[in-house]
Amino acid sequence: MNSVIPTPIARQPWSMLFPLIALVGFGAMVLFSAAGGSWEPYATSHVVRFLLFLVMASVMTLFRREFVRFAAYPVYGIILVLLMAVEAMGFVGGGSQRWLNLGIIHLQPSEFMKPAIVLVLAKFYSELPPGMITSWRALVPAAGLIAMPMGLVLLQPDLGTALAIGFGGATVMFLAGLPLRWFLTAGAAAVVIAPLAYFFGLHDYQQRRVTTFLDPESDPLGAGYHITQSKIAIGSGGLFGKGFNEGSQSHLNYLPEPHTDFVFATMAEEWGLLGGFAVILIYGLIMRWGLSVARKSHDRFGTLLASGMVATMFFYVAINLMMVMGLAPVVGIPLPFMSHGGSSMMTNMICIGTLMMVNRWNNRAPRSRLS
Repeated sequence: MNSVIPTPIARQPWSMLFPLIALVGFGAMVLFSAAGGSWEPYATSHVVRFLLFLVMASVMTLFRREFVRFAAYPVYGIILVLLMAVEAMGFVGGGSQRWLNLGIIHLQPSEFMKPAIVLVLAKFYSELPPGMITSWRALVPAAGLIAMPMGLVLLQPDLGTALAIGFGGATVMFLAGLPLRWFLTAGAAAVVIAPLAYFFGLHDYQQRRVTTFLDPESDPLGAGYHITQSKIAIGSGGLFGKGFNEGSQSHLNYLPEPHTDFVFATMAEEWGLLGGFAVILIYGLIMRWGLSVARKSHDRFGTLLASGMVATMFFYVAINLMMVMGLAPVVGIPLPFMSHGGSSMMTNMICIGTLMMVNRWNNRAPRSRLS
């Protein structure tokens, strides 16, 4: 077969790329339906963005391990400065100050911080002597690296992105071997602080999201409208769905944001429970491949980097699915590779590109745990 298929094509991670391409293609079909049976304005741009970012991910595989390790702190620092710039002179859109107007594009630096926090912590823990992993030197600097961008993102305000940054960072810390009691203590502290954060730290609309999550039927035409309509759409799909391009909730504009945050509800109405299981299975295949890349990594840096990227994608998927089914508050997190939106596609393709890069390191370097 090697004589038939060119080597550059044969060595690609097709066990991940085939499911990924299938997921993006299926997402384009759902977006086609969400637009009322039209490729514009969602489906075409969705596919074009994926192809462009797939090229970006392919270029990322060419980066050498030494270069990536060297770039970790500079990349983190640059994105942190951009987050400060957002607070100082960013423009407001949709009630939040999250973007920088660079003329040709509107840049959302917080999206870059999701993979960047994984990168910088992987670098930090790969250089930390094993004997210090249970000391304050393993906790305090890393906590500071996470807290600074989280604080800046919360000021925008963007709770969903802040939680994604925190989850990715905490995952790397856990996998680095920090004592379990530290995480249990942090969890207990979060339970105590949560009521104070609700009353004094959340904006009014964020408080309404929490109360709506607890009792969406209390205001079905107001704050609970999103969750209520999403659950109606998913439930009405039944086992096999209503059929492609036959979803009444999205076509009659009952379902809010059918092409972004609630794209899974749009899909479930038309493709039913079986379609939902198929989507979850594809995500499982992609993340299973990512975890295998982490396990096969030749050094601590690659293991933590790959694991953190899988955790970042998992957070997107888990929170979105819980959100549309009423199991979590609405926090504005899109579904990877299916929702329409350039920022989400970019972040998740950076994660995919990083995994492909680590996979290439694994295939080219001798196995060693010394570096």
